[in-house]
Amino acid sequence: MTTSASLPAVPASELPGATVTDRLVEANRRYAEQFSDPGMDARPVLHVAVVACMDARIDLHKALGLQLGDCHTIRNAGGVVTDDTIRSLTISQRALGTRAVVLIHHTGCGLEALTEDFRHELEDEVGQRPAWAVEAFRDVDQDVRQSMQRVRTSPFLLHRDDVRGFVFDVTTGLLREIDPLS
Repeated sequence: MTTSASLPAVPASELPGATVTDRLVEANRRYAEQFSDPGMDARPVLHVAVVACMDARIDLHKALGLQLGDCHTIRNAGGVVTDDTIRSLTISQRALGTRAVVLIHHTGCGLEALTEDFRHELEDEVGQRPAWAVEAFRDVDQDVRQSMQRVRTSPFLLHRDDVRGFVFDVTTGLLREIDPLS
């Protein structure tokens, strides 16, 4: 199934040698023709930051009933709370007024199939080990709990009490809340 309906409806013959990026830039040009500045502030209306996996099957705004300007969205592989995620959350809270944090992992995540050996394989291939951890996991519920704990214990975050974690089912579209204490 493809969801590239927003890509230019220009026949391939009119875009010889066009790359995917070329198609995206053309889609943006068409978008900009109809664009009008909504006059929004960078501060999210709902004062919430959502941390989620980068998985292309998850349309966060639709899944959560969000509109442009409602939240900050932070996405990475697995939706794992890493140092960079804490950096973004800290800026979101301290500079832009968010108070709540919603964490969303999902079923069928690619990180469940990886291990930290991925880093060793990269080192063998390129001659340098990445400074970052893969953050692979076997139990998505436990990984959500770990991410909640990382947010709740970060000294950099002002608001650590309204932190909730969920697993998004990619086949049903439903969220399942994870009890942080189980």
